[in-house]
Amino acid sequence: MNQKVSIADRTKALAIRIVKACTFLDEKPGVCRTLSKQLLRSGTSIDANVKEAQSAQSDKDFLSKLEIALKKERETEYWLEILIKAELVNKNKFESLLQETREIGKILVASTRKVKEKIKQ
Repeated sequence: MNQKVSIADRTKALAIRIVKACTFLDEKPGVCRTLSKQLLRSGTSIDANVKEAQSAQSDKDFLSKLEIALKKERETEYWLEILIKAELVNKNKFESLLQETREIGKILVASTRKVKEKIKQ
């Protein structure tokens, strides 16, 4: 059975994974705790902005919320890359989290393009 998962469901699942990853990072001393806070803020903000977009008052408001979600996706991608490349985390465990973040980013890019085209018409 091939069911399509909504962007809202994917961003919520990502936020939950981010929370769990940050819980793990908070148990480590030093810089991991600092990076954890950055990752937690950006990673959960993606879903929060997608949720806000669902209650947008106009197409422009909807676009604005999606663009904020996209910015937060890129920030989340950055923090995950830093954690992996600095070898602060197990690459295998965090690579799938990074991949899902990137896939959500692609969906958000496509969505913002469609909304921009709709607004132009």
